[in-house]
Amino acid sequence: MSEWFETLPGLYGEVWKQLAQGAARKNVAAQQPTLSTISPDGWPESRTVVLRSADRSKSRLDAFTDVRSDKMASLASHPRAALHFWDAERALQVRIQATVAVCTGTSVANDWHALPDAARLSYGIAPPPGQALSDALDYVKTPDQSRFCMLQLTVVHIDAVHLGKDHRRAIFTAANGWSGMWVSP
Repeated sequence: MSEWFETLPGLYGEVWKQLAQGAARKNVAAQQPTLSTISPDGWPESRTVVLRSADRSKSRLDAFTDVRSDKMASLASHPRAALHFWDAERALQVRIQATVAVCTGTSVANDWHALPDAARLSYGIAPPPGQALSDALDYVKTPDQSRFCMLQLTVVHIDAVHLGKDHRRAIFTAANGWSGMWVSP
């Protein structure tokens, strides 16, 4: 029997297994991937997000954010993003490209109500994220559902690299039905 990283289906399956485990909030690298966007003025921006759901059958990932965060202006200008995570235990690097839809209001009400009270505090900081403060702690946290939104990322491209004894790299795209192809690492 071959190892998961020796076949295209095995590697693709492991990527989605890690994403699903990350969304289930287990202590895995995919739980907090780096999300990168392009700012309205063309600069790359990266930040850590918490993966909230991963649906392989829909090629979709979800993350939550504050509607007043900088990434929202970036996504309004360029509704695409990249996600990256590194799993040292598996020697696996995953880079994902996705289109992004922003969901707010009643469409995310169930997600809001499912959040623990402490997590809701992240959506209602005043002044808004990125605003200047006179002191490092000169802000107030008050939960505000109107500031809560979900980023629905529709995955279109996955670049997976296994850096074991023999390095292996594969590209999987929606355009080729996720069948994948090996590429030089």
